[in-house]
Amino acid sequence: MRGEDLTIEEKVDRLAEQIESLARRVAALEGSKALPVAGPSADAPAASPGTVVPQAIPPRPGKPPDKPAAGEPDSFSEEMIQWASRASLFPRLATLCFLMVIALALRTITDSGIVNTLLGMGLGMGYAAALMVAGWYQYRRDSSLAPVFVACGAILMSSIVVETHARFQSLPLVPAYWTLMATGAGMAFISRQFKAFLPVSVGTLGMVLAGAAIDYPDPFFPYLFMILLTANFLGYYAGTLHRCGWLRWIVLFVTLAMFYLWGLRLEAVAARKITAAPTLAPGWFVPVLTAVSIALPTIAFLGIVRSREQVSVFDFCLPTINAVGLYLAARVVVSEADGSALALSLVAILFALLHFGAAFWLAMRKIEGVPGTNSFVVAGSILLVLALPAALGAVPAAPVLGIAALGMAVLSGRWGSGAIRATSYLLQGYAVVSLVPYFLGNGLTAAPLAGAVPAALLAAVALGHYRWCRRHAPPARSPLFGNYDKHDVSGVVPLLVGLTSSFFLLRGIAWHILAGRAGGADAFPCSQSIIINLAALGLGLYAFRARNREIRNVAILVIALGALKSTADLLGTKGLPLVFSVLSFGLAAATQSITLSRWQKAPPTTHSESRDPDKETG
Repeated sequence: MRGEDLTIEEKVDRLAEQIESLARRVAALEGSKALPVAGPSADAPAASPGTVVPQAIPPRPGKPPDKPAAGEPDSFSEEMIQWASRASLFPRLATLCFLMVIALALRTITDSGIVNTLLGMGLGMGYAAALMVAGWYQYRRDSSLAPVFVACGAILMSSIVVETHARFQSLPLVPAYWTLMATGAGMAFISRQFKAFLPVSVGTLGMVLAGAAIDYPDPFFPYLFMILLTANFLGYYAGTLHRCGWLRWIVLFVTLAMFYLWGLRLEAVAARKITAAPTLAPGWFVPVLTAVSIALPTIAFLGIVRSREQVSVFDFCLPTINAVGLYLAARVVVSEADGSALALSLVAILFALLHFGAAFWLAMRKIEGVPGTNSFVVAGSILLVLALPAALGAVPAAPVLGIAALGMAVLSGRWGSGAIRATSYLLQGYAVVSLVPYFLGNGLTAAPLAGAVPAALLAAVALGHYRWCRRHAPPARSPLFGNYDKHDVSGVVPLLVGLTSSFFLLRGIAWHILAGRAGGADAFPCSQSIIINLAALGLGLYAFRARNREIRNVAILVIALGALKSTADLLGTKGLPLVFSVLSFGLAAATQSITLSRWQKAPPTTHSESRDPDKETG
């Protein structure tokens, strides 16, 4: 009874004595291992009375102390055994085998006719549901066998639904889809409650694959997309857990693949001018397209808002993948004759504006770098690139794209986003590329001045874009401009766009004046060389006067193009036009030579200097 009446101080003292005794025993054991000699060591610490110090065990005769004997397990096998023990590998394998034995026994009973198919289906589904409930209970107990029960239950449920519907026709289509969705939702509930990634992964993946397999290759597409939309929202939740990013990519790929398959089937029906099968449900195509087009960007938007600063790759890419994939899938089935192509383009432009609105809202959160904003800017830009030429025509759409690019650049400065600034460069570059088929193809011969106004507008907008970029430096903390393009070299793209558009404009005017006139067939090709060479001459003089190294380099590039074009004139033309072509190149080369020789008299302005609003700098 004395031990029960000890005070706190006495208990602490006794505990300290026991710890000191244990420390002496450990030291004695380490000393005996270091000196494997029978008998006590002189340097060994004195043990307290009543403490037993074990003697060192000598090594086996003929065996080195540090090498295991033949037949003994090495360190690798020991690590494997320890890993299997930590992972509960063998208990899980044994549990899996026993669970599968019961499932196979139920399958055998059904196949042998002991019970009818409907009862066998009920037994199988009941068993799968019982496994999932047992898995939930095992998760509550923090058992290592919980993932086995959950995975077996979800996989069995999905396989039973597919086989019962496809092979035995015992389960109607609507209950089959609802059963799959209920399974996925139940697995997501288990994952949410216990913060486990396996249930939602197995449940969602089984739901998607089983839904795609039902009635393949002729599924009822509206019901199938009900499954796929549910799976995408479950994948959004799975993104909150670790190691579940791959699941979202698989679900998205299956969704877009099924949508494209649906579009191809409808296109084939329209091409053959036959009645569509009921499973194709052509009347549901546009409503389902609208629902998916809204759901997927909403998922990305919620993911960006949830992540705040570190946006996942999936959430960043989803709006763009959605925009491209669904527009192309819809473009497969629309017809140019009945005006549906124009309607699709107008709807796509509306969705582009909605994407820009989402980007504006994200930017208003006042988070440094406006993370995720460029995701919707890129998606909206791609929708404009796809839809505007179809709605307005390629040539009239070019200056509109240029104006949109300029607006993005201005907003990038206000929001402090280098990524949006880079996107504006790309969009401006595409705007001039869209003019190439007209000015370098057959469009110029049909209507020489039809593209003059769009080309002039694009040139003015692009040069204004370039001037704005040279007055406003990129954001200092932008990863793109801070680590890679530190001097904003890519900002020369709007200048090149402006020069190219100006060339297209002057080329159209030259064609209108010279084609079929007294100048002959060689006048128009040589006029293009003259335009290029005079542009190089003007750029060189301006660069020297403004001490602008960037424009000087552009002038060198332009004169190189002029040299190639004048060489082509020498090989393919003759007469007075050729004389003017070669003379213009000589003047441009001489001017460039003089300006370059005098360039070193005064140091040129570099990118690191301050950007004066009244003076453009390279």
